[in-house]
Amino acid sequence: MNKLFTIYLLTVLSLVSVCVHAQQDAQYTQYMYNTISVNPAYAGSRGVMSIMGLHRSQWVGLDGAPRTQTLTLNTPLGKENRMGLGLSIVNDEIGPTDETYFNIDFSYTIPTSERGKLSFGLKAGGHLLNVDFDKLSQFETGDVVFESGNIDNKFSPNVGAGIYYHTDKLYLGLSTPNLLETNHFDEEAFSDADGSSAFIAEERINYYLIAGYVFDLSDDVKFKPAVLSKLVFGAPLQVDISANFLLYKRLRLGAAYRWSAAFSGLVGFQISDSLMMGFAYDRETTELGNTQFNDGSYEVFLRFELFRKYNRMLTPRFF
Repeated sequence: MNKLFTIYLLTVLSLVSVCVHAQQDAQYTQYMYNTISVNPAYAGSRGVMSIMGLHRSQWVGLDGAPRTQTLTLNTPLGKENRMGLGLSIVNDEIGPTDETYFNIDFSYTIPTSERGKLSFGLKAGGHLLNVDFDKLSQFETGDVVFESGNIDNKFSPNVGAGIYYHTDKLYLGLSTPNLLETNHFDEEAFSDADGSSAFIAEERINYYLIAGYVFDLSDDVKFKPAVLSKLVFGAPLQVDISANFLLYKRLRLGAAYRWSAAFSGLVGFQISDSLMMGFAYDRETTELGNTQFNDGSYEVFLRFELFRKYNRMLTPRFF
């Protein structure tokens, strides 16, 4: 079994089999620094304009393995920072598919106590799908799926919502970035002779729960455990558990575990008040991780934040 067949069997089989019922959103290891991608209520919560770019290469060494690029911007609005605005573009490639998401996020925050804030968020945008069937090997000639031609820039609308509560130590959020269950393919074009659907991919609703807490172990050491749980019907429950340390307000070291999937190492460095970079490496715990063609997954991000003169950062926000 060559590596080309391996990756198509593992990651594209759901696309070209008899029926595809669910698709999941892009996956991130450093989700704690990329919250805006999954929860629109996070927009503006840092109190400054925050711009972040992230790249993820998954299962490096396997042909057609997932690759994700993300660019986000979010900022507070108004004198009291009650409103927030966010923009995001995500490009997700896997096998013969190339998907691009573009969204606008809006949030409104209500103070619940001296330190606590509760934010409500809405997300609106669209999604473009490309599928190049020429990248797939046909096992049977004359397959109706391949004869129907490639899919080019098929547009689907997107609407999402979320809530987010945080203090200076705690955060908790619940969201669904896409509330529309969209069929990505023409059901009539991909049907059997008896009229039953033979090929259909449906965008299912993804539910996210995120939480974290910051413990001050000393003046120079902070510890933050965090969790992200993602539920999509038709796919296994995903739970990511992480533990990160902030050392001397500059260096961040951590580890993470994706339930029944992978272990991860994380490192980040606060280069300046405005600039931070981070890196993560995943190693699969499944049989896929034991293949000679899988060198693990890599993720790198760079974040730039624009501060006003009167709110220079005294200590880095850990979320």
